[in-house]
Formats: sequence, C-alpha cells, structure tokens
Amino acid sequence: MKQFYKSKSLLKLSFLFAVLFSVISVLNSCKDDDEDEFTDHIIQLEAKINVKGPNPPPATPPTVNFKAVVTQIGTSPETTFNPTGLTWSSGDLFVSSSQSQLSIAANAVLPYSDSELIVNIYVDGELAKTIKAVGSGEQHASTYYSFLEL
Repeated sequence: MKQFYKSKSLLKLSFLFAVLFSVISVLNSCKDDDEDEFTDHIIQLEAKINVKGPNPPPATPPTVNFKAVVTQIGTSPETTFNPTGLTWSSGDLFVSSSQSQLSIAANAVLPYSDSELIVNIYVDGELAKTIKAVGSGEQHASTYYSFLEL
C-alpha cells in the first residue's frame, strides 16, 4: 500500500514539475519577443525636370512637360496625367510602415540631351531613394522604397 501511495505522490510531483516547466518556458519565450509594431512615417514623392540645354538659351522656349506621374502606396496606385510645371510633388503624406512599399514613376518629354528627369522618395524628411533619366525626347524614371527589412 505504501508503494502505491509513493507512486501516486511521485506522479503528482512529476505533473507539477511538468506544468511549472511549461509555464516558465512560455513566459521566458514571450519575454524575448520583439513586438513588430508598425510605425507611421511622413513621406513625400517628387518628380522634377531639370532643363539644362545651350547657353545662352534659345529665344523660343523648348517644349518641356510631364506626360504622367504614377505613384503607389501599398496597393493603391494613383496616376496624374499631364501635370503642369517642372516639379510635381505629392505633398506630405502620413503612411504606416504596414503599407510596406512605396513607388513613383514619371514620364516626360525633355528638350536637350543633357536634360534630366529625377524622381525622389523622401521618408521622414530624408531622401530615401532617387533615380535620374538623362536625355532628350520621351524619358522615363521610376524607383521604389520598401519598409520591410531584408
């Protein structure tokens, strides 16, 4: 009878240690987890044209214009056709890093072989990505930025 009682106590004690070990393991593993919280960022997408050309400039101003600017934040694309001026900007936008990726593409007609089409992505006020297309005629430039760390 004593042996039966001892084996029952040993079983209870083993079960108690197993539960205690499981609880400590779970608490310890949760302590090491870094929360992947998404943060908000202020972004700005920009496309601009630098007309260089001959010096002195010709009497008749050359034809310079954007044909289209396409932006995408996350999965939401937006297209602006024929924006006016030599600079296009999205303005400041609040974006969560959960959107994961931003992109901008611009198409423009440039007059001279040294004219430039530049697209920029600013994240939190700092230039994050830029790309430049140089040449005359129709030029295209695009770039993207990802919040995901690879």
